Amino acid sequence: MSVEATHDPRHRARRLARGLVLPALIGLGWWSLFAFHLADERIVASIRQVIDCAIRWVVTGGIWIDAGSSLARNFAGFSLGALAGIAASIALSLSALARGLVLPSLNALKQVSIFAWVPLISVWFGLGETSRIFFIAFSVFFPVLFNTAEGIASVPAELLEVARVFRFSRWQTVRQIVWPAALPSVFTGLYVGLVMSWMVTLGAEYMLTATHGVGYLLLDGRENFRMDQVILGVLVVGLIGFGVHAIADASERRFLRWRGPSPMIEI
Repeated sequence: MSVEATHDPRHRARRLARGLVLPALIGLGWWSLFAFHLADERIVASIRQVIDCAIRWVVTGGIWIDAGSSLARNFAGFSLGALAGIAASIALSLSALARGLVLPSLNALKQVSIFAWVPLISVWFGLGETSRIFFIAFSVFFPVLFNTAEGIASVPAELLEVARVFRFSRWQTVRQIVWPAALPSVFTGLYVGLVMSWMVTLGAEYMLTATHGVGYLLLDGRENFRMDQVILGVLVVGLIGFGVHAIADASERRFLRWRGPSPMIEI
């Protein structure tokens, strides 16, 4: 199938239809569990119960408080971690000595599970919003740092030779040669960091005792045996994650449109 065919409305409609098959089957199976009295309501809620819970969540305004709180701390943590990762990569790219001294240690720290840092973070910053945002930023820092560093290191030597021929300053070389060439890798790091930040946001709300957020909604539902609330929270997490992915994908296409259409063939 050609790349042009992927922009055909009929092709997009077929892809959408195929993508809806599995959710439809899951919904049918879910409905069947209660239609044939096969489910235990203590461990799973019916579709109707989840819909009623969603309506209450919207009517009472809880959706704006919980979803808004999660998205706000996710955005704050992601922004801080991404900026720190990009800044550190650019600084390290200017000095081979700094790369040799710092990158091995950072690579070792990257191997430590992000959740292993929770006890230290809670001691250093307490259990307030600062600790949650730092936790998210810390998880974003490493994928952005290493992907940006890889992009900078893989800049073709021919481009750097052009900069030397035209006697670019170091800053001109970074801004006009290195940064544009590294941008695809930077976006890869930002995308990975964005996915990581949303997962860690929920973990932060679980382990660092948030009083508002989608993670708190899930935790509260579990503690009160409200399976409708738990399932609603899972669905909201998935919908927000899908939206975050769509925004990241659209942003990458916009900022990297100079590369032209992707050679990959969509099935």
